[in-house]
Amino acid sequence: PQNIPLDVVYEDNDLIVINKPKGMVVHPAPGNPDGTLVNALLYHCAGQLSGIGGAIRPGIVHRIDKGTSGLLVMAKNDAAHQALSAQFSVHSIHRVYHAIVYGNLKEDEGFVETCLGRDPRDRKKMAVVPQEASGARYAYTGWRVLERFGNFTYIACKLKTGRTHQIRVHMAYIGHPVLGDPVYCPDARRAARFGLSGQCLHAKYIEFTHPATGERLHFTAEPPAYFRRVTDALRGL
Repeated sequence: PQNIPLDVVYEDNDLIVINKPKGMVVHPAPGNPDGTLVNALLYHCAGQLSGIGGAIRPGIVHRIDKGTSGLLVMAKNDAAHQALSAQFSVHSIHRVYHAIVYGNLKEDEGFVETCLGRDPRDRKKMAVVPQEASGARYAYTGWRVLERFGNFTYIACKLKTGRTHQIRVHMAYIGHPVLGDPVYCPDARRAARFGLSGQCLHAKYIEFTHPATGERLHFTAEPPAYFRRVTDALRGL
């Protein structure tokens, strides 16, 4: 446990919804032994977290990347964890991300539907792979244009699935990678121009059924300051 400030959006005896800041890792891993969201949650919740994820991932039902900001729901007990995981597996948890991508998307809305798996040329990356490839998993990302900036587009992405790096891989696959993405579009010059460190991607909205009460809950977190700085700069072009 570490006394790290958290932006708590909602909390009760069964779950907690956090607005994770950009730059925070969700759970300890090689290179990030502490200072993670799990360390902060263990302190904040006084150890009251689901044990299904083990000692390294207590309470963790889903994750977002270190360089992505936004909403996450965590389970405080095993029953809540199992119920939330079941909702993820049948895609009844609704999530919307906001992103700024390169290029001007031709249509106002569309979707990307592929299989994703480990990149055979770089195991640290994900990639679009054939359905029959080892480890291939179905992935669907719907997108909608919110604002156009000429060489950049502000979009909302609605996930049906939640694969590792899904939005980042899918948008790069269709030729519109996320601005500032250091893995799938390493364009340090343009990222530096906007003062970015990592991808311009924010988990803005989440909706799910409360595991104990059955109530349908929904939460929104507005894009943080770094994201607004980019949109403001683009509107000024």
